[in-house]
Amino acid sequence: MPDEQRPTDPGETSPLGKSALAGPSMGSTGPTTASAEAVLQEVAKQGTNIDTIVGRLVIDQGLATPDEVHHCLTLSRQLAEDSNERSLADLLVNNEYVTRRQMARLREIAAAERSGQKIPGYKVLGKLGAGAMATVFKAKQLSLDRVVAIKVLPKKFTGNPQFIERFYAEGRAAAQLNHPNIVQAYDVGKAGEYHYFVMEFVDGTTVFDEITRAKRFAEKDAVEIIIQMAEALDHAHAKGLVHRDVKPKNIMLTKSGVAKLADMGLARAISDKEAAEAEAGKAFGTPYYISPEQIRGEMAIGPQADIYSLGATLYHMLTGSVPFDGKNPSAVMHKHLKAELVPPDHVNAKLSAGISEVVEMMMAKDVKARYQNCKDLLADLRLVKEGKPPALAHKGFAHTDLSALAAAEAKSEGELAVAPPSGPVVRQGLFIALCVALGISVIGNIILLAMVGE
Repeated sequence: MPDEQRPTDPGETSPLGKSALAGPSMGSTGPTTASAEAVLQEVAKQGTNIDTIVGRLVIDQGLATPDEVHHCLTLSRQLAEDSNERSLADLLVNNEYVTRRQMARLREIAAAERSGQKIPGYKVLGKLGAGAMATVFKAKQLSLDRVVAIKVLPKKFTGNPQFIERFYAEGRAAAQLNHPNIVQAYDVGKAGEYHYFVMEFVDGTTVFDEITRAKRFAEKDAVEIIIQMAEALDHAHAKGLVHRDVKPKNIMLTKSGVAKLADMGLARAISDKEAAEAEAGKAFGTPYYISPEQIRGEMAIGPQADIYSLGATLYHMLTGSVPFDGKNPSAVMHKHLKAELVPPDHVNAKLSAGISEVVEMMMAKDVKARYQNCKDLLADLRLVKEGKPPALAHKGFAHTDLSALAAAEAKSEGELAVAPPSGPVVRQGLFIALCVALGISVIGNIILLAMVGE
């Protein structure tokens, strides 16, 4: 909506007359050559905290001149004397020095900077995003003159020991990892009432953003990204950590094409029996990508759970659809447990049989039927990248005992199922059956000859 058509903000008084808001004229008595530094000092001296930040941002970004800001400050003083206080932001907009849309963006940056001012050593540059559990800001680390990302725990959670501990656990987990395909952790701590986690700033998008934009990835591009993620997970698993929340939103893509695994918020040490016992029976993860064992709340959650989630992510990348969908999270998770996976090459006919086999093995419901580690997965992915059939996945499907799988599935559903005999049992049964048939044939011939003789 054009700015001139936007309604007045709630709580905003009606615009003052043009005579009261007229900008500096040729005959203005105000300093027309005031330096930006002098004006900013005046803003800091007379304005509120937000006014101070807004005044600096307006000048820094070239949206208004120092003279124009000074003019609005003069108006602000005049209005305050008449008991009609107005913020610097409102006056800049009403004087048409800054549009409402520009000011809305500046206010967001100012609010972000205000919340980050209490973190010493960092200058907040803007807000990157916010979720239920944290807000992330783009900032500059002053000591090293580098851009970073700062995750800040919302105030509403600062009194909750469980949320605070999980926040710091993420920082500790990330700090153990040092890999080019994992977002690097720099610092974690508390400043005043704010708990913060400083990490590498990734200038780019996420896999989820790219799926939303382009619907699906080309097979070769998807394979390249998943290879990088498998290498990242292999490093994490070697350090004794399982991620537990691999998904498209947690895979960052730089402008140069490097993929980086992010968000260690649910990461857990594989050997942490105390945490496993505390979380037993609870499902931790994202429904669209969660492994069956995580849904069941099993204590033994290992690398295979991350491989399943990475497989679900790859499925989404290749087909443009999540592996299982439903009307609510419970319905989706039930399908992860029970529903048969539609092979990705049945959804996207352009896919090779090899990549489809890899995805199916990654997403096997039985942990033992999956890749047991990322090294094995990487071996197959690299073969597919070269246009060759995946050794482990292809072999696994070629030797699958379908009758045994059917029997196991029937048993899990409470049905009576008897698997057909195989191997030596079949050969022994066949021999006995042939002997019986031969015996019956001989007896029949003897009876027939006796009848003819009579």
